[in-house]
Amino acid sequence: MSKLMNRAVASFWLGAVALVPMQALAAEGHGPEIERQRWSFGGFRGQFDTAQLQRGFQVYEKVCSNCHGLSRIYFRNLVQGGGPQFPEASVKALAASWPNKITDGPNDEGNMFERPAGLPDPILGPYKNEKQARANQNGAYPPDLSLIVKARTVERNPSWWTHPFLMLGDIFSSYQEGGADYLYGLLTGYSDPPEGVTVADGMSYNKAFAGHQLAMPQPLQDDSVEYQDGTPKTLDNYARDVTAFLAWAADPSLDQRKRIGWQVMLYLLVTTVLLYLGKKRVWSSIKH
Repeated sequence: MSKLMNRAVASFWLGAVALVPMQALAAEGHGPEIERQRWSFGGFRGQFDTAQLQRGFQVYEKVCSNCHGLSRIYFRNLVQGGGPQFPEASVKALAASWPNKITDGPNDEGNMFERPAGLPDPILGPYKNEKQARANQNGAYPPDLSLIVKARTVERNPSWWTHPFLMLGDIFSSYQEGGADYLYGLLTGYSDPPEGVTVADGMSYNKAFAGHQLAMPQPLQDDSVEYQDGTPKTLDNYARDVTAFLAWAADPSLDQRKRIGWQVMLYLLVTTVLLYLGKKRVWSSIKH
């Protein structure tokens, strides 16, 4: 047994020693640090803020939809609980007036045709396919934003030996907002390039983007959108609201999932207590 323990300890330290240069190499090319934000939907008990989701959709509609689609979200989702919860009549009118029509068919003549969207239809972007998008964006491809928050995350670059503790902290705090933090950092990270840094033609400097040169020009500025509820028209508000909306788009069932999670935890706790009391009663008359 002692030999096995010695081998295990030796293997651990050999692995640790081997990990140091790997971490050092990774640190040389690591991405920018992005500050964590406070979100209403963060943590174990977090829930989406309906008013914020409504403002976020406003920002998406007025700014983001000019280039990006939201094809995994349907107009009916904007009415359902846990989301923006717009009035159904308003969403029907919005769908009918949405500029990107639905390709349907074939008709009686065997031809495809375009029609206005309805509640059962997805929220489409302006381009029919990737080639059309690149042709209109100087070769850059504006991705669909349905799952963009799940497809991105932040990068942390601490000392290698602190990673296990940071991972445990994320587990106990239920941290899942890395994509939202990244997107907020990206939307607010545009700035003039530092002295001595040259930005290529058609690119914009962004502090949060790896490499700091981004093909998407700054989409949000103060006064970009007139909020219907009177919220101040600032870049910070726009970035927070549209990020929250896209976080909902990537996980529309978050509110329900967290509520069910707490109910399940309560059920398991009660079951555990009952099983313990039952065991005590069954075995109380038996001598050990």
